Amino acid sequence: MIIDRLVERVAGFGPVCVGLDTSPAIVPGGMIDRWGIPEAMLRFNREIIAATADVVACFKVQIAHYEAQGIDGMACYRDTLAEIRRTGVPVIGDVKRGDIASTAAMYAKAHFAGDFEVDLITVNPYMGLDAIAPYLDDVRHREKGLFVLVRTSNPSSSELQELAVSPTATGSLGSDMQVYEAMAANVAHWGEPFRGESGYSSIGAVVGATHPEQLARLRRMYPKLFFLVPGYGAQGGGGQDVAPAFVDGNGAVVNASRSILGAYRGANKECAEDRFAESAREACLAMRDDIRRWMP
Repeated sequence: MIIDRLVERVAGFGPVCVGLDTSPAIVPGGMIDRWGIPEAMLRFNREIIAATADVVACFKVQIAHYEAQGIDGMACYRDTLAEIRRTGVPVIGDVKRGDIASTAAMYAKAHFAGDFEVDLITVNPYMGLDAIAPYLDDVRHREKGLFVLVRTSNPSSSELQELAVSPTATGSLGSDMQVYEAMAANVAHWGEPFRGESGYSSIGAVVGATHPEQLARLRRMYPKLFFLVPGYGAQGGGGQDVAPAFVDGNGAVVNASRSILGAYRGANKECAEDRFAESAREACLAMRDDIRRWMP
């Protein structure tokens, strides 16, 4: 199962997930001047992948950054995914799909097969199980996986995710819960049939680093729910913040995008644009060391 591969990657290479949120703003200007935006993005991605594949657990490719560049941008997305697949490193398609029935079935076909095939995708569950069910055949039969939005890292997420849930709404889940806790309970339940040999399920949860106390609470409640943790680096999270996500050094991957892709712009970087890939690798290693230092 894909989750067992991911657990093995974390054990062997650490929990860093490189987010390829690649845009013209992050690519060295000289590359854009020479090749144009989509080709420069692809060349940039290829060098980042080659420099970091042996020190990360996985990659996460955010589709909106490629959609914004039109047809050529989507070709870059396709070719970036193909480059990652050649390395054998698991890849997450950060597509955040959240529809139902035949529409969701087409999303599954688009992202679990063909040009845009990935190992796992992010999904928005706030239409209930109907938004998850169309993907389950692929999880069951094609070794695919889902990361379901539970507690996100954006500042206004509390407007919805921390609302109290009535006992009648939670039913057997119990009372005095907030929306994100009820969602975590659902994700854990939906994932039960898809547990791998590692004990984790191929249906995991997105839980942000910017809410470390809630991250710790969810980990205590669900020790075998695998987490995708955004919010490290540019969004303010650090190793101490993400440490509660882990159980015996595993059980989560931590995503960083801008702080890795743009590391070449940091202080004291000589010939910065020529060293963007090396700087990204250094940032991955520093991030891995930071997280491991705080792991329980």
